[in-house]
Amino acid sequence: MARKAMADAILSSNRYTWDVTTQLREKIGAMYGFNQDYVVMGAGSSEILGVVAQLASLQRGNAISADPTFSIWATAAERLGIQINRVPLTAEKKNDLRTMLSKLNSETRLFYICNPNNPTGTILPSAVIRDAALEASKQCYVLLDEAYLEYTDEPSLASLVKENKNIIVAKTFSKIYGLAGARVGYAIAHPDTIRQMTSLQPWSNAGTSAVSLAAALASLDDKSFLANSKKWNREASDFTEKELRSIGFSVIPSNTNFIYYSLGNFSGNWPELLKTKNILTGRIVESNGQWTRTTIGTMDEMKQFVQAAKAIV
Repeated sequence: MARKAMADAILSSNRYTWDVTTQLREKIGAMYGFNQDYVVMGAGSSEILGVVAQLASLQRGNAISADPTFSIWATAAERLGIQINRVPLTAEKKNDLRTMLSKLNSETRLFYICNPNNPTGTILPSAVIRDAALEASKQCYVLLDEAYLEYTDEPSLASLVKENKNIIVAKTFSKIYGLAGARVGYAIAHPDTIRQMTSLQPWSNAGTSAVSLAAALASLDDKSFLANSKKWNREASDFTEKELRSIGFSVIPSNTNFIYYSLGNFSGNWPELLKTKNILTGRIVESNGQWTRTTIGTMDEMKQFVQAAKAIV
């Protein structure tokens, strides 16, 4: 449905898109019981994270984040004068919320939680995230990154923004909707917070292209694709995790569209050896244990990956 909508939208690409952006904001807002004033669009959720980093940086201070986690926003925040307090994950590779909360002080401007976490693929129950978010929001902005949440059965915490101006939920069409290249993301927040965020965008209601907007609108109606995307991702993930364990790798159960595993027992140059098999994989994220990340593709692609992995090992 998205592909057809994108093709049709080419004919309207000579026009500015603020009216279509408003339609998408209305549709997204309705999904969570809100109106359009609770939604702002971005070029993927990465733009949203960057805008929140700017918002938090209007007052010098610090931010609290897990380590490792998705940190594309951190560089901008540090350049703008924010010190990042990075808290190591637990032994299970999960966000250590208790320790993160203990780092809060009067100078904290931003508390970031990615759930499920990137790059580890681990997840905490939404109820646990909710309690931490409400506690941290008493002192600073809380940015909840739910980019991968649709791969799980956990509910979104978007409802928290109705009464809480310090909580911002970032979402994207890049993952389960399959629109990474279209660059469509959004934030859900209290209207007062949305206004502060949009003041930091050059043109908040016309930043997404007509073609990308059409794809996002169509995707929200394509329930069968969404269900299949989740199902096929789970099947390919389960298969790959099992195969990697069978050849001696430690693997973290994934709640996302990627797999996090340890190369601690492997002495070769994993990325370069896979490259000779025409497969690209991620960098070493954690040197202790040589943890790395590989994106889940189709079942056929993962079979090719497993075959290459077995040949290398």
